[in-house]
Amino acid sequence: MSVDPRSLQIQIYPADVLRKKAEPIDKVTDEVREVAARMIELMRGAKGIGLAAPQVGLSWRMFVVEIDPESKRAKGKSDGPLLATSGPEVYINPRFSNAVPSVEPGEEGCLSIPGVYGDVLRPPTITITAVGLDGKEFTRTGTGLLARCWQHENDHLDGVLILDRMIASHRVRNRLAVKDLEQGR
Repeated sequence: MSVDPRSLQIQIYPADVLRKKAEPIDKVTDEVREVAARMIELMRGAKGIGLAAPQVGLSWRMFVVEIDPESKRAKGKSDGPLLATSGPEVYINPRFSNAVPSVEPGEEGCLSIPGVYGDVLRPPTITITAVGLDGKEFTRTGTGLLARCWQHENDHLDGVLILDRMIASHRVRNRLAVKDLEQGR
């Protein structure tokens, strides 16, 4: 199945593709690179910091992330795990290891669930291994907002949304906004 990257748009909850487990990408092709470029364009246009392939209607195990090192939320010690990206980055067939056993709350939103924000508990530091657009595998350790973003986008690859991970009181607080989305309002 061929994909026209120009036709890709951000899918809004409750789109079915957001609940499907994505399939691995066998090979990095020109089509994969073109889709990644379109995803970066859509992410930036929506003023997001991450976007997963299911969010643009593709059940592929790929996401893009871009966190400005000058962002207030990306500040911290620079001698440890990464806090930001040096530009847009593409992660194909990602997997995690070495998650810090503790979890920290942090507010998250989602480009596919507009107007809904809530605290989600996640490990503050994690290591990711993925394939880049050059077809080579790489491993990085991130913390803070970067680690949170990786985990959020990776959840999309498994059909998991922030609605599933949000702390109970924030789920209740967002109930009406979620219902409006489900009813197409």
